[in-house]
Amino acid sequence: MRVLLITYDNESLIQWFPQGTAYIAAILLKHGHEVEIYEQDIHHYPESHLINKLDNEKYDVIGLSFIGGYYEYKKAIKISDAINSSKQKPFYIIGGFGPTPSPKYFLNKLQADALVMGEGEVTVIELLEFLKEKKDLKSVLGLAYRIGDKVHVNPSRPLIEDVDTIPMPAYHLFNIEHYRLMRLPGCSKTDFIMPVLSGRGCTFTCNFCYRMDKGFRGRSNESIIEEIKYLKDNYGITYIGFTDELLMSSISRTMSLSQAIIDANLDIKWDCNGRLNYAKPKVLQLMKKAGCVFINYGIEAYDDQILKNMDKVLTTKQIEEGIVATLKEGISPGYNIIFGNIDETKETLMKGVDFLLKYDDGAQMRTIRPVTPYPGSPLYHLAIEKGMIKDIEDFYENKHLNSDLLTCNFTKLTDNEFYEALLEANEKLLDNYQERVKKNTRKQLEDLYIKHDASFRGFRQS
Repeated sequence: MRVLLITYDNESLIQWFPQGTAYIAAILLKHGHEVEIYEQDIHHYPESHLINKLDNEKYDVIGLSFIGGYYEYKKAIKISDAINSSKQKPFYIIGGFGPTPSPKYFLNKLQADALVMGEGEVTVIELLEFLKEKKDLKSVLGLAYRIGDKVHVNPSRPLIEDVDTIPMPAYHLFNIEHYRLMRLPGCSKTDFIMPVLSGRGCTFTCNFCYRMDKGFRGRSNESIIEEIKYLKDNYGITYIGFTDELLMSSISRTMSLSQAIIDANLDIKWDCNGRLNYAKPKVLQLMKKAGCVFINYGIEAYDDQILKNMDKVLTTKQIEEGIVATLKEGISPGYNIIFGNIDETKETLMKGVDFLLKYDDGAQMRTIRPVTPYPGSPLYHLAIEKGMIKDIEDFYENKHLNSDLLTCNFTKLTDNEFYEALLEANEKLLDNYQERVKKNTRKQLEDLYIKHDASFRGFRQS
């Protein structure tokens, strides 16, 4: 079958490589389907361009995957309107973190024909086989589908236990010369960057987090190394951004992968998402030796009671010890803090701000956002239970209008008090960042005019 997969535009200059779409493209190719990528993300095509393409070219299937954000929701509606208004509308499949928790709502809202719920590689192949043979879709696990106004939701599909059996993303279908220009902390101006997924899922269950896959399934070191070598040899990649929800899923796995990278003599830089209770000196030393330059940590709050409230399974002692150890090994830490979880106060917020200021190494500009109870998360179900959100439509149409604004207020503060606290917190963080930029620029001036630094190449905005 002829399949068109859409990579939607998020209005960024350099787009993040669409890994999920690339994995689906790979499995489709493996099973003999013809796949084309519609690069709205790179070319910033208006939806009218998609309508014209579908009016003039015939596709059997069109697919769109998106996450659960306010921007993605509105974008999915625009793209769906374009698909549904085309003269040769293909069979329309949606998928991803965004629509999976609420299949009936999204199938009706977007007038899509089917929704692949959760992990998609096996489901989408079976779906296309059933479509080709014109068989009833009711036996396709992991699928929801629409006939008229009636939506049928099939039982979920078991996860792919051996993730090494999943084909490598179909890189050759994508404009890697564009995606490799993405910048990440610790990269040089000449580094080329690509993301790699070393495993699926996470072993923790934070109350604000929704994910499709339960538990963690890691790829073998051999499979990961093979993919990195492929990216180096074919696209000149020098920096790998591991996009796992949690690469540091255990001490043993983190050290095993780091040692494998060393043994393979890959000579790359890399970053990952980490866990501070696993940030031990012996782990960090090996990560550093393997080329790790940045670890993005989910701190979320710097108060032990709030950490318990959000089921973070982390303490402030572990946070501080882990950050100190990371900095000591010369790896830059990423600090992620959110505000507004159950019973948070201005005082707990400012504890987080003080911590960020104390250990800031200037690698990133950091601000604090309100917590968002994304559909499917425990916090979302609590909001429904307490009457803060009526339903999924209320969430997207009325409550979650911007990631930097309140969706639900789980604190005892009034909304105005909540925003005043965030204003004060982010003013301090941004002032600190700007002061650091000013200090660094002043040093450049001194090096230039006092030390006569001949390597200076001008003040250029990058």
